[in-house]
Amino acid sequence: MIVKYGGNAMKSLELRRAVAAEIAALRAQMPVVVVHGGGPVIERELAARGIPSEFLGGLRVTSPQAMDVVEMALCQLNKQLAQDIGGAVGLMGRDCNLLTAETFDPALGRVGRVTGVNADLLRTLLGAGITPVVGCVAVGPDGDALNINADTAAGAVAGALNEGIVFLTDVDGVYRNYPDPASRANALSRAEAEEGIRAGWIAGGMIPKVRAALDALDRGAPHATIASGMVAGVLAAAARGEAGTRVTA
Repeated sequence: MIVKYGGNAMKSLELRRAVAAEIAALRAQMPVVVVHGGGPVIERELAARGIPSEFLGGLRVTSPQAMDVVEMALCQLNKQLAQDIGGAVGLMGRDCNLLTAETFDPALGRVGRVTGVNADLLRTLLGAGITPVVGCVAVGPDGDALNINADTAAGAVAGALNEGIVFLTDVDGVYRNYPDPASRANALSRAEAEEGIRAGWIAGGMIPKVRAALDALDRGAPHATIASGMVAGVLAAAARGEAGTRVTA
C-alpha cells in the first residue's frame, strides 16, 4: 500500500507522530511505502530566507534558489518521518534515481513531472522489511533537482508498484453534498468522479485530490482512496476500503 502523507497531517509534532504510529501499525498488516510532501515546512524555510512563495495552477513556482531550500527542507523532514515511523529509511529522488522527472512549464521553473520510478529499489527494501519514505524531489535530465507535486509523485509510485494508494488529507472523503457527513461517497468509479467534477459537487480543493486519484489509476494503481489523516484509526480502515472514498476504474 502506498500512503501519501501530506502537509495537513504534519501541522503539529503530535499529529505527525500519531500518523507515523498508524503507518507503523499498518505495516504489520501489509507492506507500506510512504510518499510525502511538506508544504508548511517549505513555507517556513522560504520565509526565513526572504524568498517569496508563488503558486501557479496549484503548483509552487520554484526558482533555482527556492529549489535549494525545498530540497533542504524536505530532506530534513524525510529523515524525521523515517525516524518517527521506525524500521524505515528516508529517500529522495536522487537516491539510485528513485524518481526521475522532466520540466513541463517554463513558468514554473524547476517543477517536474515524474517520468520514471526505481521500483526495484522499493521492492528490495520492502523485501527486507524496511519501509521506504520518499520525499518529493526528483532528479532531472540535467542531473539537478526538480520539485514534484507530492500527490502526483505518490500516484507514480503506486502505478510503478501496481499497488493501491491512500491519500491522507484534511477531510473524510468526497461528499456529494458537502459538508453533510451522510453524503460521503464510500466509493466512486472513474465515470462518477468525472461527472462529479462536471456537475460541481466535486469542487474547490477536492478537485485536485480527485484528479490525483485518477492520475494514480492512469499510471497503474488498482484503486486510490481519499481519507482523513486527522483522525485516529482511519488509515488502516482506508487501506481496507472501509473509510474515506475509494476511487476505482
